[in-house]
Amino acid sequence: MPPHNEAPHLLHPKYRPDIDGLRAIAVVSVLGFHAFPSVVRGGFIGVDIFFVISGFLISTIIFGSLGGEGFSYREFYERRVRRIFPALLPVLAATFAFGWYVLLSDEFQQLGKHMMASAGFVQNLVLWGEAGYFDTAAEAKPLLHLWSLAVEEQFYIFWPLLLGLVWRWKGARGMMFWMSVAAGLSFLLNVAGVHRHADATFYSPLSRVWELAAGALLAHAGLSRLPGTRVRGAGLRSLAGLVLIVLGLAMVQKGKAFPGWWALLPILGACLCISAGMGAWPNRMLLGSRPLVWIGLISYPLYLWHWPVLAFARIVEGGTPMLAVRIAAVAASVALAWLTYRFIEQPIRKSKGTAAVRSLVVGMLVLATVGAIAWSRLLPPRNSDPALQAIISVGTDWGYPGSMKEIVVNGQPVFRIGEGKGKVLLLGDSHVEQYGPRAIEIARTDPGRLQSLYFATRGACPPIPNLVEDRDPDCPERVQTLMRFALSPQIDTVVLGGCWPCYFDVGPQPPPADAPAPDRYYLREGGVRHMLRGGDGVDRSFEALAASIRTLKAAGKKVFLVLNMPVDGDFQPKALISGSRLGAMVAARNLPTAPVTPSQQAIHDRLQGVAEQNGAIVIDPMATLCTPQGQCTRADAAGVPIYKDLSHLRATWVKQFATFFDAAITQPK
Repeated sequence: MPPHNEAPHLLHPKYRPDIDGLRAIAVVSVLGFHAFPSVVRGGFIGVDIFFVISGFLISTIIFGSLGGEGFSYREFYERRVRRIFPALLPVLAATFAFGWYVLLSDEFQQLGKHMMASAGFVQNLVLWGEAGYFDTAAEAKPLLHLWSLAVEEQFYIFWPLLLGLVWRWKGARGMMFWMSVAAGLSFLLNVAGVHRHADATFYSPLSRVWELAAGALLAHAGLSRLPGTRVRGAGLRSLAGLVLIVLGLAMVQKGKAFPGWWALLPILGACLCISAGMGAWPNRMLLGSRPLVWIGLISYPLYLWHWPVLAFARIVEGGTPMLAVRIAAVAASVALAWLTYRFIEQPIRKSKGTAAVRSLVVGMLVLATVGAIAWSRLLPPRNSDPALQAIISVGTDWGYPGSMKEIVVNGQPVFRIGEGKGKVLLLGDSHVEQYGPRAIEIARTDPGRLQSLYFATRGACPPIPNLVEDRDPDCPERVQTLMRFALSPQIDTVVLGGCWPCYFDVGPQPPPADAPAPDRYYLREGGVRHMLRGGDGVDRSFEALAASIRTLKAAGKKVFLVLNMPVDGDFQPKALISGSRLGAMVAARNLPTAPVTPSQQAIHDRLQGVAEQNGAIVIDPMATLCTPQGQCTRADAAGVPIYKDLSHLRATWVKQFATFFDAAITQPK
């Protein structure tokens, strides 16, 4: 998200109020999506509009400097510091200070990591590395939004170098070609990876370059236009651009494969609006209007402030805040943005000399250091009571894959452990992964007992052919590939398991538009989607599971089916924490048991029937965890939770007590 003007003595285009108006549309879209996601469902495309604007303005400055007295890298980056740092510093400092007051220890540690990454402009890479099944919810990351600023700063590093090299090598005539090459390669990378590597495509600067380069190509095309030349069809061009942006806001929604092809709507829309020039009547009358220009002027600090304010509102409320709270958060963000613009950005912009730049750099280094200290747990948050810390620490007790060796089987990553005669393939999701520490413990204490194990698992990827959730379209292909491996002579035994209630414990009604992933699974048969929720997908999925077992048995395989264990909020360790984030927080002692729900018991009994009717051996965690009366263990004798979250067992408990799993992974006695 770019700041809006350059220092007066750098070569740059004449100020265009319509571009500030376009910034206003972008920031209001993003803010609307974050505050009112059910209303502004595609508002996140505002970031892509910012990318185009940034690429256009920065490249115009570079072209003008290269064609004039020459481009100074030192001066360029000094101006970047003068424009980026003044608003960013108070936002980071305020977010960290408030986080110290309201966050728990694991949350504060992550905030420290993110502040360090944000100060170093690598937040996109850190978030990319964190993405995965156990990633913290986006709403609980107050500095999440700074990924886009990191992408822009990374662009600012390599783009001037690229243009400078092309200028020396080919001159002005080679610019368009090589920029087009960079943009084209980036776009192809974006389209190729948006389905198979969604997180990488979203956060990687390489798959985002084309969006900024689109603005750069626009800037270069404008160099050949004489000053004062009218743009042919300017009004229609601008209007078409606005229509594309509106279409993007309406059609692009969370859950779509984005950026991908969908990003063309905001990118082309922004390019058309900018290329129309400030003389186009929509630009002059709408984008250049006083209210939009005012919002555009504060768009950078508004972008910086709005997400921490909204994120902390969610954290303090323990969920989505009431409408009045979200409206108040938006108003507070606007007020903070104006104060930042008026009393911090403006004075520093007008200051002379390099003292301000040096002070800003030192300030950012200090914040990065403080973040590193918090990340290393040397600086605890206010809520650091030992009882609270004991509960929080269980959330990190996850031992998979641990010391297992990663290999590739038919193009799919698999983790291997053990050297026994029997070859066992474990196929499933994180509910199979959670038993990995038991295998690691046996390999450590009694390695001769352990079979040769292949953990072919993937979070939220059930071992049922063609059971799909659109945000992980590779799951069915992975399951089919590994089922072929299971049927090969290389495998003797197959273990199937999953978080069965996560897929099957759904109601009969169709999922709402903003439903989470478990409500979006469907069984794909003959090109038809059979929804698990609101359709006949559950029954068909049980039939598909039974068919898989029969196929494996027919191939001479020994098959184990791991039944479900209790999962819901009663088993969530953090549910023991009570009190106010703004006041005192206390940790209650965990009651030793909680009941399994009737619906989960019904799934358990149905799975047992599938196993028995089709020749699979049952592994029943509930036989160990639960009494015949349906009371299930959630804490040990000392009151310490045995779950790491609401649906996974702790590695420490699994290592010692998950002996019910041994039958599948050890050699027969």
